[in-house]
Amino acid sequence: MANRNIQQYGHVCRKPFFFSLSFAIILVLPYLFFWDYAGKPVVNHVLPKEKIFSVIENRGIPARDHDAEPLSFREPSFLDQFGATDEEPERCHPSKALLKVFMYDLPPEFHFGLLGWDGDGKSVWPDIQTKIPKYPGGLNLQHSLEYWLTLDLLSSRFPNRSGPCSAARVEDSREADVVFVPFFSSLSYNRHSKVKPPQTVSINKLLQQKLVQFLTAQQEWKRSGGRDHIIMAHHPNSMLDARSKLWPGMFVLADFGRYAPHVANVEKDVIAPYRHLIKTFVNDSSGFDERPTLLYFQGAIYRKDGGSIRQELFYLLRDEKDVHFSFGSVVANGINEASRGMHSAKFCLNIAGDTPSSNRLFDAIASHCVPVIISDDIELPYEDVLDYSKFCIFVRTSDAIREGFLIKLIRGVSREDWTRMWQRLKEVEGFFEFQYPSKKNDAIQMIWQAVARKVPAIRLKVHRSRRFSQFNTQR
Repeated sequence: MANRNIQQYGHVCRKPFFFSLSFAIILVLPYLFFWDYAGKPVVNHVLPKEKIFSVIENRGIPARDHDAEPLSFREPSFLDQFGATDEEPERCHPSKALLKVFMYDLPPEFHFGLLGWDGDGKSVWPDIQTKIPKYPGGLNLQHSLEYWLTLDLLSSRFPNRSGPCSAARVEDSREADVVFVPFFSSLSYNRHSKVKPPQTVSINKLLQQKLVQFLTAQQEWKRSGGRDHIIMAHHPNSMLDARSKLWPGMFVLADFGRYAPHVANVEKDVIAPYRHLIKTFVNDSSGFDERPTLLYFQGAIYRKDGGSIRQELFYLLRDEKDVHFSFGSVVANGINEASRGMHSAKFCLNIAGDTPSSNRLFDAIASHCVPVIISDDIELPYEDVLDYSKFCIFVRTSDAIREGFLIKLIRGVSREDWTRMWQRLKEVEGFFEFQYPSKKNDAIQMIWQAVARKVPAIRLKVHRSRRFSQFNTQR
């Protein structure tokens, strides 16, 4: 009896022992395997920098679920992705591009013909490797993005091109993510919006009519309903006649001030910067004490619509001794005067004018003069990836016109806070520079990247529109 009890007891004890041993092995083996795996470099798991913001179908998208993460931890990663680099740029090729772009070969009258280039009837495009037609200066330049984007696309297939490759031109529209419409609409408005006898219709209006007829007849437009077409209309008055007919497309705009919400909105369109007119502050070492002017504004004071606030602010601020608030224009020596003024000011006012936006904001950024934005309806370029509160001060219009509010607010900004914003301005200024050849993460590349981030939404709309069309199941 005793022996049987001992045997039974021994049998019972064996089960926990084997169970514990098995459990220990299960726990230890993964650690040994992981240690061996982690000890080797995992080369294939590194995501190239240029693909970080890729949102094109079948390409990786990094997770952006950082809402609970402090802002101080987000900023360095943005600088890593968009900051300057000393690396040698790779040659541009569609397979490496973030965005594949099909561009219509419109006649020269829509683009470089507006600059006086005719091509002698032999070519649609100028040979920009030999000579680049010059864009007119003055105020024309602030809306010149149409010129810079077209040059970038034309050069994207040069065999010897080096540099950034956010967008590359493709010859087959079926391979493209978007379709680019090379109409210099802002230049057309600036130069040809007036009727010149014996004409009864302006050239600008005729070009828009021709463009609408051409686009709506194209297979590319019919295929997507125009949703994947990029249409540049940066001047607030450009495309006035065509915008209501081409509204399904993606407009590249300065703001939405003169557009009906269904025609242009932040969901489908891209806000792009103005090209600044004042000189870039190169090698800026001027600190807080080296900028004697506290607050600077020079421009048109009497404006209509939302710009009436300029007049109210003028009367509130004109007697402040360290505030410069005066009328100014680009004529005579106006741009040079504005450059000197902004370079010597701590803060620069950007007040709504006839429209919510103005070139003055980008002049301030180029001057490293902290922008004070008073424009309730302003939209800002690349704001989905760029936090403007780190280098701008935003003031509601209703607060700005309260007596003493604005000047007290500005005087209350500490030296340390101003210096932090000033440093950030120097870090981001390159994002707003237009140039040819384009450089990494300048305004041209940033605009292409903004377009690329719209592509998934465009494809969703196009795919949804085809639900009932395959077998004509619609009534």
